[in-house]
Amino acid sequence: MRIASLQPSITLTLAALDCLENLCACTKYCLEFIPTLASRNLPILQDSWSFEKPRNLETLIASKPDLVIASVPYRLESLAAILKSGLPTLTLAPHTLADIDNDIRLIASLVHATPQAEAIIAHIHQTLDQTRATIASAPRPIVYCEEWGKPLIHSQLWVSELIAAAGGQFLGTPGAHTTAEHVASLPEHEQPEVLLFAWCGAGNRVPLERVIAQRNWHHLRAVRNRRVYCIPDEYLNTPAPTILQGVACIAAATHPTLFPPNPALIQLAETPARDSATFT
Repeated sequence: MRIASLQPSITLTLAALDCLENLCACTKYCLEFIPTLASRNLPILQDSWSFEKPRNLETLIASKPDLVIASVPYRLESLAAILKSGLPTLTLAPHTLADIDNDIRLIASLVHATPQAEAIIAHIHQTLDQTRATIASAPRPIVYCEEWGKPLIHSQLWVSELIAAAGGQFLGTPGAHTTAEHVASLPEHEQPEVLLFAWCGAGNRVPLERVIAQRNWHHLRAVRNRRVYCIPDEYLNTPAPTILQGVACIAAATHPTLFPPNPALIQLAETPARDSATFT
């Protein structure tokens, strides 16, 4: 089974299944997450937002995949172009942790790795159960978690489930838009006690001080106590086994006395100066 991966979540799942030999093409973002793939000299594809452009589609066709796999986020026009080319295509759109389990199982079934998938899923659930047990009697801080900053978008449903497992209360509606003004206007008892940022495509490069200053969020409880963090994008926004690194980061942020410091978690260095500019 020759698989063309249009999303890092697909490639990371194949890696966890020890089935990267099935990969016949991938995106540059897959190489960022798994640098050793560069030595395989695979065709580098555009992500699933750009295949209505003939040149990008030609590269995909030339890789001769038996199956193209895409996962959220993707652009419908781009997927339509792939389907019109006649390439067999599988599109995944997980919402919950249970959906991620099922997608791991589905990918594994294509590469004859079902036992490996069940072991991975069992490990994920065991880790989440251990995390829940550790925080069972601990306070549950209110957590604001953001996957994009322009416009402000709350993280997805599976992230809210990870936050619950790590002992937090997810603020807002998963996947919904909000505004800096709305968050700033929350009464003291409803304000976030922890701010988490994992912007899609930003890696660990969210400018925390700048965000707080330009949104005038200095008065929020999380900011006053410097409980403001950046979590690497791939740990939260990539629906793959890497969500375990995500829950470890969340747990270290929500309950630092119960979980060890996580080197991947970047904390607000200092309370930034006020800035009346609108964040862009």
